Amino acid sequence: MADWVTISSLATAGGTLVLAVATFSSVKSANRSARVAERSLLAGLRPVLIPSHEDDSLERVRFGDGQVLTVSGHGAAMDVAGENVYLAIALRNGGSGLAVIHGWRVEVAERAASVAPPRVDDFRRQQRDLYVPAGETGFWQGAIRDPDDPSYEPLRAAARSGAGVMVDLLYGDHEGGQRTIARFAIRPWEEVEGDRADVLRYWNVDRDDPR
Repeated sequence: MADWVTISSLATAGGTLVLAVATFSSVKSANRSARVAERSLLAGLRPVLIPSHEDDSLERVRFGDGQVLTVSGHGAAMDVAGENVYLAIALRNGGSGLAVIHGWRVEVAERAASVAPPRVDDFRRQQRDLYVPAGETGFWQGAIRDPDDPSYEPLRAAARSGAGVMVDLLYGDHEGGQRTIARFAIRPWEEVEGDRADVLRYWNVDRDDPR
């Protein structure tokens, strides 16, 4: 004689297992869809700072103390005026979201000294928000006015000798996310008056790097 109690229990357990597997698959699929939707949303907000084009308009970069630097397309400028060192880079946003520059760091070097990303804590905070709209041009500016700053004398010497300078920019989207570090090289530009800016490397701060 069949043990209907046992059969009923086994049938219930089997049904529960099937339901659990279906629920797990549904949740996994929903999570995958949510991740895809999130990545698509973030891609629509993601800025990518690059040097501006050579045929872009000149950027007139004014500092709070009245100093003005003129930067050509694809160019940069480094100047010593009085006791201060001024720097600027002409930029273009090659991404699809507004770029907001959070901070910067600078070092004198002919080439990137390391492929390791600099620490976020090493960046100087911008005194005012600088932004570059998607697909448009803009600029970055920075100044060192304190003679006791470790970068002060090396930058003054580089400005006089034309040595290469590395500038790291920390930027993100307009919501404060997707922070990225872009390393730019500033070198003398023989074809035009001033310096040339070239981007060397990008590092993601808030997400994994693709390499």
